Amino acid sequence: MSENPIRMLLVDDSADDALLVRNMLENQGDFLIDHCWTLSEAFAYLASEDPDVILLDLGLPDSLGGLQTLEQVLEVTSHLPIVVLTGLSNEDLGISAVQKGAQDYLVKDQVNLYLLGRSLRYAIERKRLVIDLQKALLQVKILSGLLPICSGCKKIRDDQGHWRQIESYIKEHSEAEFSHGICPDCAKELYAEYHQDDK
Repeated sequence: MSENPIRMLLVDDSADDALLVRNMLENQGDFLIDHCWTLSEAFAYLASEDPDVILLDLGLPDSLGGLQTLEQVLEVTSHLPIVVLTGLSNEDLGISAVQKGAQDYLVKDQVNLYLLGRSLRYAIERKRLVIDLQKALLQVKILSGLLPICSGCKKIRDDQGHWRQIESYIKEHSEAEFSHGICPDCAKELYAEYHQDDK
């Protein structure tokens, strides 16, 4: 077993398919697999557990079926990578699943040990990158546009109309940290007695 095994939630109502997936992944030695037979069982599991990736069948007995199954899971856990594993070989459905939020779409009778393991690992990395990108875009959005700033004291007017120090405004709307110093021009103006030799 790997030092940092990948925790995977398999959501599939087929005993044969679940056994096949277990045999494929557990032989690789770096997957820990939890299995839920139904969508409601998966939701109960996800209420207290946080796996690294979900392997999801779209045809569960208590789901709406097809892409609606994926949408139901995404409503509960949009932060986790999801790989769809289904018996339906439908390229349009696969593209739609990825557009809706799945990281990959695999067909059961076309999958092998190498493809399944690689797809799950890549899904985790892709989801991490998407989340990082979303955070970065949010920061850009927060700090974009016009900021009303006072020409004299350099305070910024916030959305409530209050004038605030620029440091507090930026700190609240970004991850920026401040260290304070004094520029040469301000030093000369504020501490003229120490800069008489500069004249």
